[in-house]
Amino acid sequence: MNAGHVNGSAVSEDRSVEALRTLLDELSPEVAAPVLTHASWSDRRSESYERLAFLGDSVLALAVSAHLYPRLNPDSFGAGQLTKIRAQAVSGRSCRAVAERLGLPDRLLAAAPPQALAGAETLVRAERVLASVIEAVIGACFIAFGYERTSAAVVEAFTPEIEDALERSVDFKSTLQELLARRGTVVVYDVIQEDGPPHDRVFSVTALVGGEEVGRGQGRSKKDAEQEAAQAALLVLDAVS
Repeated sequence: MNAGHVNGSAVSEDRSVEALRTLLDELSPEVAAPVLTHASWSDRRSESYERLAFLGDSVLALAVSAHLYPRLNPDSFGAGQLTKIRAQAVSGRSCRAVAERLGLPDRLLAAAPPQALAGAETLVRAERVLASVIEAVIGACFIAFGYERTSAAVVEAFTPEIEDALERSVDFKSTLQELLARRGTVVVYDVIQEDGPPHDRVFSVTALVGGEEVGRGQGRSKKDAEQEAAQAALLVLDAVS
């Protein structure tokens, strides 16, 4: 019974990207080429997916926001709650999941130049890369097909992530703070590393309790990284409590 449910869910998630896959396949070679080009694979950074990812990030946020706004009761969902739900639905982890359903790791690997193949297998599985590439796909589709067609495909592709955010919207930082308050202590978050160009940063954060690390997380914003670190900390503290 459970296996059937899981399989059905997987099929449903795969179908969610059909419209976006159709748009991707319809892109002209000129528009599609940079979508699958990592900056290290080209002599000119402008030929990579970075600029398209910048555009796609905004289109993604608008599409999901416009979907959530009329759907949720304004008396129950204020701006703060909408922001948290959207952030979870379009997080790096969510973008990676959509990219994998769309088959982007294999497409990236196929597009890698021969001299880059040695490290390409690891590169095309990285969350930061896949999140940027799915945003680049969205940006390219916006340029080629306009907002209406692109946003509809985006919302459909991210539906599993949107529904999960609505059903299980969790603020791990608040939960951790409440747990520690009951124990008479607090958590401090420390940014230990920043990677990537200014417009595509990945932050590494540790959660410290009493000066000791109890969790570590990564994210495309400090807040996302802190949430992941808080989630890791909760698992550790629950295990030792």
